[in-house]
Amino acid sequence: MPDRFRGDEVTYQVSDCLLGKVLVARTVTGVCSVLLGDSEQELVEELRSRTAGAELQVSQTGSGPTGSGQTATAAAAVVALMRNPTEAQRVQLDLRGTAFQQKVWQQLRAIPCGSTLSYSQVAAAIGHPTAARAIAGACSANPIAVVIPCHRVIAADGGLGGYRWGIERKLRLLQSEQSV
Repeated sequence: MPDRFRGDEVTYQVSDCLLGKVLVARTVTGVCSVLLGDSEQELVEELRSRTAGAELQVSQTGSGPTGSGQTATAAAAVVALMRNPTEAQRVQLDLRGTAFQQKVWQQLRAIPCGSTLSYSQVAAAIGHPTAARAIAGACSANPIAVVIPCHRVIAADGGLGGYRWGIERKLRLLQSEQSV
């Protein structure tokens, strides 16, 4: 994971959202990271560790190879997505992970807004019925919160399970999707 972004330019923007702060980062290909938190500094540090070897640039007005204007547009789209979860397909992604993670993340994007699946159900859906724990690992490694809706994966007993960005945020996302 550390060298996946070596040599890339990654432009990012931190915004306020209904879940606290959101950092949206993109490469020339698309959004590579959406991180949730309470502190801009913590979010930037997490981005730095996730994109080791990349040249990080805070989004400025104007444009460039990764398009600061495109970063601002992507950040606005992610914030809007939190208000209207049906807009997920409108965000172009630069998704980097193992083949297994990619398969899991693709399956997560197929979970309809307002619905949930258990880790076991996701495992079965991708043809690995005994891989529920690996599904949980792929969910926690998800670099693109909300756009790849790992918050829609719950425990087999119907409990919330875990969430990389906090159970309170997961509950809030699920509740907001129920009202759409």
